[in-house]
Amino acid sequence: MINKVEICGVNTSKLPVLTNERKQELFIKIKQGDKQAREEFINGNLRLVLSVIRRFFNKGENADDLFQIGCVGLIKAIDNFEVELNVQFSTYAVPMIIGEVKRYLRDNNSIRVSRSIKELAYKVVAEKDRFIREKDREPTVKELSDILDVSKEDIIMSLDAIQMPISLQEPVIGSEVDNLNIEDQISDKKNSDCYWAETITVVEAMKKLNAKEKMILNKRYFEGRTQIEIAAEIGISQAQVSRLEKNAISHIKRLYK
Repeated sequence: MINKVEICGVNTSKLPVLTNERKQELFIKIKQGDKQAREEFINGNLRLVLSVIRRFFNKGENADDLFQIGCVGLIKAIDNFEVELNVQFSTYAVPMIIGEVKRYLRDNNSIRVSRSIKELAYKVVAEKDRFIREKDREPTVKELSDILDVSKEDIIMSLDAIQMPISLQEPVIGSEVDNLNIEDQISDKKNSDCYWAETITVVEAMKKLNAKEKMILNKRYFEGRTQIEIAAEIGISQAQVSRLEKNAISHIKRLYK
């Protein structure tokens, strides 16, 4: 998909590029209602849309759909951009395009989130943006809770619910190593040399326990059984199971040292 040339019937290899001077000329005409200038300006910025949506190709979404959504963001940016802002149009447009694509991905996420939670999350995000603009810092969860009159737990849950799942195959941005994915940075404690050495030591120590102690530790820590379950199964009290377990652990600790 990354190497796809034709998206939505558009040959991306032949997309036009506008100079800054031409963009300024067209924008003046756009503000005057010139539809032809608007069309030229949109076509001249499709490369910008393409460059933005490339970062979302690993989400498994159709490139044509992402391109269309990106174009919606581009058009919104054109409608809201003011030359008086003294910033490049691309600087203004990129966040708008990204926001539109992210909104689409959230709303079409395979993990279903209730409408009420989504609505709360959008309120939280909007309030957070307003707070940052006014206070020049991010609000705390408690501050958002007080402003919206919603519990801190609900705010955290709503924000977690609209987060997009991240693929373990997603590349690590900013890494100096080529082809480094998130999964490459996740350590596997259960397959480390230290883990296996400790496991072998514990297994050897358990061999020196009596049969009942060994059986209880196996059921407790390898089968995940509770003391009450074990007591009922072998016909002794829970207190006896607890005592045997403590004795076995103490025995292993002495051997382990």
